[in-house]
Amino acid sequence: MHLLSMIERYLSESGIPPSRFGRDAVGDPGLVSTLRRGREPRDSTVRRIADYIRAARAAR
Repeated sequence: MHLLSMIERYLSESGIPPSRFGRDAVGDPGLVSTLRRGREPRDSTVRRIADYIRAARAAR
């Protein structure tokens, strides 16, 4: 699944704002907005985001 699609789905499920997601996942409150504008993150950032989403879902 494309990273942005995965994030958008998680945002919809969780109801948290994009800025909080970015801050909690990778320490960047502007993450989602820059991804929406076409930013291509590093592989390590993609892994951190995927790990964050997996852990957050498991905790619920």
